Amino acid sequence: MLLLGPPVLLFALITWQVVADGPLVDLDERLSRVLVEPDTASEVLSDLGNIEVALPLLAAALVYVAWRGRAVGRDRWWLPPAAGATAMALVPVLVVPLKEWTDRPGTPAVPPAVGYYPSGHTATAVVAYGATALLLLPLLRSRAARRALLLLCAALVAGASYGLVRRGCHWPLDVAAGWCLGAVLLICLWLPAGRSNAQAATGRQSTGRKPAGRPK
Repeated sequence: MLLLGPPVLLFALITWQVVADGPLVDLDERLSRVLVEPDTASEVLSDLGNIEVALPLLAAALVYVAWRGRAVGRDRWWLPPAAGATAMALVPVLVVPLKEWTDRPGTPAVPPAVGYYPSGHTATAVVAYGATALLLLPLLRSRAARRALLLLCAALVAGASYGLVRRGCHWPLDVAAGWCLGAVLLICLWLPAGRSNAQAATGRQSTGRKPAGRPK
């Protein structure tokens, strides 16, 4: 539960600054003016946060992990896929009311409107790619493969975040809040599923280990 502290506190701080129009908002707007420069690369990267891009990858991981767990007869095989699906479903449930409450206008690069905080595209990327990594990690035996998976998912989230800021679709603080919100969802909903995976992995190792013979 200690993992929840930093993202919750940071999200609360950013939200307070946005609602109160505090000094972090001034810094945020100056930083955005420096970073915004729409181009083809930023357009492609920002699309990584679209539900049409992120959801199919997560859905494939959900189906595979459910099939694999059931095929090997794992106890509560349905729990990790259910946790991933629930985390993804909660993104709009949390983001939409927050957008309506904060009522933050967009950057000069987008048409005049409000409701840009927090970034739903960023939260979608964090939850979709993060849940995909958490689902698949227990199935990978190689440390190099696990490291590669984590780096790939982190790169996808970073790319989406960079693209959204570079195109001017969101202020940097919108994106930072999306990171925090996504992290909270993953932590809250993955604690029971993570324990289930850890127990399954421990059981697999213990059953596959040969008993040690008596020293001669």
